[in-house]
Amino acid sequence: MISPVFRWAGSKRKSLPVLADFWKPTFNRYVEPFVGSAALFFRVEPAVALLGDINADLIEAYEVIRDRPDDVHRAVSRIPRTETHYYKVRALETAEMNSLTKAVRFVYLNRYCFNGIYRTNRDGKFNVPYANKKPGTIPPIEDFRKCASLLERATLKSSDFGSILSTVRKGDFVYLDPPYAVNSRRVFKQYGKKEFGEPDLARLGLHLENINRKGASFVASYADCREARSLFAKWITRKIQVRRNVAGFVSARRLAVEIVATNIEL
Repeated sequence: MISPVFRWAGSKRKSLPVLADFWKPTFNRYVEPFVGSAALFFRVEPAVALLGDINADLIEAYEVIRDRPDDVHRAVSRIPRTETHYYKVRALETAEMNSLTKAVRFVYLNRYCFNGIYRTNRDGKFNVPYANKKPGTIPPIEDFRKCASLLERATLKSSDFGSILSTVRKGDFVYLDPPYAVNSRRVFKQYGKKEFGEPDLARLGLHLENINRKGASFVASYADCREARSLFAKWITRKIQVRRNVAGFVSARRLAVEIVATNIEL
């Protein structure tokens, strides 16, 4: 099983046994518009895929890892893992960087930032603090090479999820793990300038209808909340327990319930 290169807040690694059961090799193509760490993609290893995300830096980093895994790993491994170096790297301006240097910076910050969170300020600058108590580690070069090999099967696209989903065709398998838009409690849902909100959920609902109408299959994960229960009312659903890891203190981390919705008859 291939381990993702990136840490990602809200990653579904611990839900993979449930999610992977929906996948069949007979699907024509794997599509994921909120790709994040791509944990399910790396788990099921599809022959053809379309991976998208509104985070252009993430998609560019995947492209560089796909093309130059050894160079990325070598460069990241040379940067000391200290709080001082972390903030120096975070402060670097990326406008004049080449794609390799940008990817190296992205990987380094992702592995050593607090809880794998990706968040930017209004100017689009990454502003997540260093993980003082439990920083991550750089995966071995073999993981970079395995990820690169599988990414060669995928088309990578940086765009809004609607643009990705508009290309879905009959026989596709679509996995959706969008940010949460939950009004009843505090959840992490802002990864950049624009917050994912209820209007986006409404758009997502229309795309689910369209996916089903085209003869494609989908699986969606979401927090168990009023918004999700409304969104998935007409689809097949089940509830699973997941451990939330975004909280800053271990005592605040807890088991939570998520809804998995699908149009696939089990």
